[in-house]
Order: sequence, then C-alpha cells, then structure tokens
Amino acid sequence: MSEIHNELKKILEAAMLTSDAPLTVKRFMSLFPREARPTQEEVDEAIVALEADCEHRGVEVRRIGGGFRMQTREQLAPWLRKLSESRPPRYSRALLETLAIIAYRQPVTRGDIEEIRGVGVSTEIMRTLLDREWVRQVGHRDVAGRPALYATSRQFLEYFNLATLKDLPSLMEKRDMGEIARELNLSLPFEDSEEEEREGSVSAGEEVQPADDGEPRTQDEGEAAPWMADSAPARPVGE
Repeated sequence: MSEIHNELKKILEAAMLTSDAPLTVKRFMSLFPREARPTQEEVDEAIVALEADCEHRGVEVRRIGGGFRMQTREQLAPWLRKLSESRPPRYSRALLETLAIIAYRQPVTRGDIEEIRGVGVSTEIMRTLLDREWVRQVGHRDVAGRPALYATSRQFLEYFNLATLKDLPSLMEKRDMGEIARELNLSLPFEDSEEEEREGSVSAGEEVQPADDGEPRTQDEGEAAPWMADSAPARPVGE
C-alpha cells in the first residue's frame, strides 16, 4: 500500500474523530486544496481500508445518513454507558408512539398521528421532538387549513445509528419487543407519564408543530415503539 494512501487514511480517520457529524465523501474531498485533492474513488478506497483496519478494534467506521463517522462498537455499550454519570432521559409511551408513527408513515400531519393513535397529540410532545431535532416540518398538506407535514431528520438517523430509513425494524410481522431493541442496542427503560396518557382531551385543533421523515407503518394501539427507547446508542469516538 502506497505512502500516499496511508496518509489519506490517517487524514480521514482524524477528520471523523474530530467532526461532530458524519462526513460525506464530498466533505472529505473538500478538506484538501484543489491541486492535491484525492478523487472520489481514492476516498472510497481509503474508507474501505479503514473499515478493514477497525475490524478487530473497539471502534468502527459506520455509514450514517449518507455520511461516515467513527464510533464505538454497539456491543460495547453496556460498559461505556457506565462512563456517563447523568441519568439518560426517559420518554413516555405517548411520545415514543408519536415518533414511531412519524418515522414509519412520514410525511404526516398532526391529525394523521391522532387518527392512528386514537387520542390527541399534545403540543408538548411535538415540541420535545422538535427540540431534540428528531423531526422537522417539511411542508403543508394542500387541504383546508393547510396542516403542517412532519418527517424525521438527519439527526434522527444519526442518533439511532441508522444509515437510511430502510434500516428501521420491519413491522410486517409481530416481533418480540426485546428482540428489536437488541438489534439496535437499545434497552426499554421508558415509563408512561400519567399526564400524557390523559392527553386524549387535547384538541386536535391545537397549533401544529413540525416533525421528521420516515416512510411507513404503525403498530397496534397500546404497543410502544421499542426501538425508540432512549438508552445510549453507540457513541461517536471523541464525544
């Protein structure tokens, strides 16, 4: 392997360790001056070589939402989670169901979500999803009132360690909640909030907040989205 190729690998590895977000091949190429810029093929080869180098290490190169990042391996999460002193946030079943509907049915309106869940969606739930930047407003439906359409965001893919929405667990058939959670290295610590469980009294006409993208299906009423539980996914190296 040439010295130039090895140097390119080192630069790409350092860039992934430094960046707060996954880097695309185009972004990698922009790090170099025009006269010394590697080709897309050379960057692709260097990334593949890095993936091979990390095969037996505690870190890996992961493709996330169209980009690449270096992160700790998912199977090491039980040990690494102990490094975090703060208690991870816990979300209600109502919020997780709302996020699951957006991810699997996007783009959807708030009314669509309420029709599927059978109860109102509180403004607080939508605000929380927007504040976490897991969902975003992508437009308006061309009907009376022009309700906002919501879909999942790039941050949603990054947080849940997904390359694309196609990596979401299949809902074509019923599966054990624990099995799906294990596939995504998630635990199921979320707890229901009595206040949000009583949200059925919320009016469907409340101010609409944005959501994020996904394509999809929904779950049976009362069954939470297990893969949405907030348990420390694999963390990018250097975080």
